Amino acid sequence: MKSILGIGNALTDILAVLPDDSLLKEYHLPKGSMQHVDMETGDKIWMRLKPLGVKYVAGGSAANTITCTSIFGMPSSFIGKIGDDELGLLFKSDQEQYGVKTMLLKSEHSSGRSMVFVSGGNAERTFAVYLGAALDLVPEDLKPEYFEGYDYFHIEGYLVQNQALIRRAVELASAAGCIISIDMASYNVVESNNAFLHDIVDKYVDIVFANETESRAFTKIDEPREALREISKHCKIAVVKVGKDGSWVKSGNDEFYIPVWPADTIDATGAGDTYAAGFLYAHSLGMPLNVCGEVGSIIAAKVVEVIGTKIDIPRWKDAKREIRALLAKNSASEDTPRE
Repeated sequence: MKSILGIGNALTDILAVLPDDSLLKEYHLPKGSMQHVDMETGDKIWMRLKPLGVKYVAGGSAANTITCTSIFGMPSSFIGKIGDDELGLLFKSDQEQYGVKTMLLKSEHSSGRSMVFVSGGNAERTFAVYLGAALDLVPEDLKPEYFEGYDYFHIEGYLVQNQALIRRAVELASAAGCIISIDMASYNVVESNNAFLHDIVDKYVDIVFANETESRAFTKIDEPREALREISKHCKIAVVKVGKDGSWVKSGNDEFYIPVWPADTIDATGAGDTYAAGFLYAHSLGMPLNVCGEVGSIIAAKVVEVIGTKIDIPRWKDAKREIRALLAKNSASEDTPRE
């Protein structure tokens, strides 16, 4: 089984159901928004949330992807930075329970967290994000030996704002012979780092994952399929996800439309991260492009049926059964998902 290394923001999601909107108003958090907060505000909000009864889940885009690849059976590792605190330990233990090998460096700052407030009759979600220690990951932290022996290297797009860090990471991954993938992660990050992104994609990146708005920001092309074709000129494999309308995959002259897998959607959080995990897992087995996309679609359909980014055991079992059936039609590979 081929192996994968990821790098990203080591964040713990803190999920709390609020009885009313008073806390949101107190900290000037518009309902349904995502706001960055400083350390003092982040600590105050966390202390206020604890008595409400909260759920802690290790999060962050690349961390979500790497957790899923580990559950699929790929040897999976993650590079990030945490504080020497309770949330840092929670993040580390959460990853390790899923079999992820952690390369978590320590910072003097508090561990990053994404505080998620669920409120109102329609369970609207409001985010207050404190990146904390995650922001302290610097180019000098990365050593060549971290990358040796891995077949894939997956980058979280949110890190692209730290251009020196990402440039060193892709240089080391390329030197180690890794297949490099990047999830664009956010259209505003793409817009503000467009020239840099084009440079590293042209020189180092093999697989690009983007949603509709990210592909538009990267290419300046509105139509997703045309944006896909433009992205594919810069890398070996381009993937453009269009939400409930499925996804498009292109490599060279091969182009495929991938329909969404049936799901009872209640929360789309983490769908892109899990899609990438399924795609990379199938790619590591040598599956055709359309099958890689279908595996991504199957697992993404499971995460949208739960609140948050962690798929429960029954849905994982369903996903593995469906994926085994799909792979059996395309290959006699022995590396099918384990129970």
